[in-house]
Amino acid sequence: MISRRHMLAASAMGAVMTATAARAAAFGNPDQPPQGAINASGPGNLKDPGPRDEAIGNQFPSATSPPATDIGGGALDWASFNNAPKRIQDGGWARQVTQRDFAISSTIAGVNMRLTAGGIRELHWHQAAEWAIMTYGSCRVTVLDTVGRPFVADVNEGDLWYFPPGYPHSLQGLGPDGCEFVICFDDGGASEFNTLLLTDWIAHTPPDVLAKNFGVPAETLAKVPLHDLWIFQGTLPGDLASDRAAISKSGHVPPHPFIFKLGSWAPAKQSKAGEIRVADSNSFPISTTIAAALVTVRPGGIREMHWHPNADEWQYYLKGKARMTVFNAGPNARTMDFHPGDIGYVKRNIGHYVENVGDTDLQFIGVFRAPRYEEISLSDWLTHTPPALVAQHLHVDESAIAKWPDNAPGIMPGS
Repeated sequence: MISRRHMLAASAMGAVMTATAARAAAFGNPDQPPQGAINASGPGNLKDPGPRDEAIGNQFPSATSPPATDIGGGALDWASFNNAPKRIQDGGWARQVTQRDFAISSTIAGVNMRLTAGGIRELHWHQAAEWAIMTYGSCRVTVLDTVGRPFVADVNEGDLWYFPPGYPHSLQGLGPDGCEFVICFDDGGASEFNTLLLTDWIAHTPPDVLAKNFGVPAETLAKVPLHDLWIFQGTLPGDLASDRAAISKSGHVPPHPFIFKLGSWAPAKQSKAGEIRVADSNSFPISTTIAAALVTVRPGGIREMHWHPNADEWQYYLKGKARMTVFNAGPNARTMDFHPGDIGYVKRNIGHYVENVGDTDLQFIGVFRAPRYEEISLSDWLTHTPPALVAQHLHVDESAIAKWPDNAPGIMPGS
């Protein structure tokens, strides 16, 4: 006779074997009940009768049909300047995505701005630090530091600038066709549409106070604008040397430049699969609250699985087509698609990769509210852990682990 204990033991062993077989058969699809299109065998299961917008839906295949490995929820990590309303004025325009629009983005607010040739973003300052990357054309920037040292320079496509909080500055588009750039403030709630403007302050100060402040008769300021200018059309500035001579009254200059030529900086990581260029307080000393990494991934390659221990990552996609999966505890895993003009956001210490799913180079910039750039590579961690320990976790032969990259390559080529 077979005892009840033997029957239970046999049943348990069978359940373990069945579960093991199920896990083996479901590699890449670990969750129960089964999900994803690979498990959708019912009639019409993948149809979406609508109503729907085909043009929008086709831009997000990873949302309309997620990988079977996606699970759980979490805050949306995609936003875009492409559908952000523009504020248009004579001289240029701007649009922004702040935490008010993009709930997850608590550390960075983003602005996309265009200035015509001669177009001026009027003299102003912010309560947050301003970091920017030039994406088109040329721009002249001016800024004054806290001990009265002026700085003026021209920036071109691929260049950065950084203005600490409270530093007054201006921006002006140069010829032949002005400029476009993306600004990041180190505060997710900051707004480009609510800044401390020169014309606002002058218009809201009594004329007799203005006269005393500048040491001139009040009537000399009688024609100051009664409304702020924000962005307006001006005349093209003269040559850079003339502007520098005009402001150099004391001869003192700031100890560190407010601009950085990222495109000519040596890559921190480079291979046939792509490259990563880093600008943080080590290479760009004035940039004490924002670090950045410009990432280029060749077709089929991936920005390797990694995370950033010291800051959230705000991403701006410049070129190509990307797919990113973000992994969090829970488990939670979400995959989204990104195109030029889109914004991604990954919380600190959250695992992720970015895959080039197009047939041209993928390029994006990651921005971090931190003085220095930090990352931890998954493969680097596992190849610097005793192989026997890793093998027991993943049921992988130690000989296979020995072939994994052990130098934190940053970008891996397509297979």
